[in-house]
Amino acid sequence: MKHAGIIRRIQVTEKGTILGAQNQFQLEVAVKARKPEICQAVEKQFGVHVLAVNTQNYKGETRVLRNRRTARTSDWKRAIVTLKPGERIEAV
Repeated sequence: MKHAGIIRRIQVTEKGTILGAQNQFQLEVAVKARKPEICQAVEKQFGVHVLAVNTQNYKGETRVLRNRRTARTSDWKRAIVTLKPGERIEAV
């Protein structure tokens, strides 16, 4: 998988700000991305050193539309990346 398509966005959430104090950051990544690929993409894109990557998979929700048909939102994956002390990822 190419580095450009792995990182979707930085997640700025309440949990993410708490993790920021521990030098960890949340990223939404491609569903098929593996941990070594995520590590390399973060290091290349943000110029930081990654110590660990933890991932979580989320299934899309089923929603009922107005006309009683159902639609399903996309599956997605979150990566919590631990960086070397003193380094940060700046959210734009």
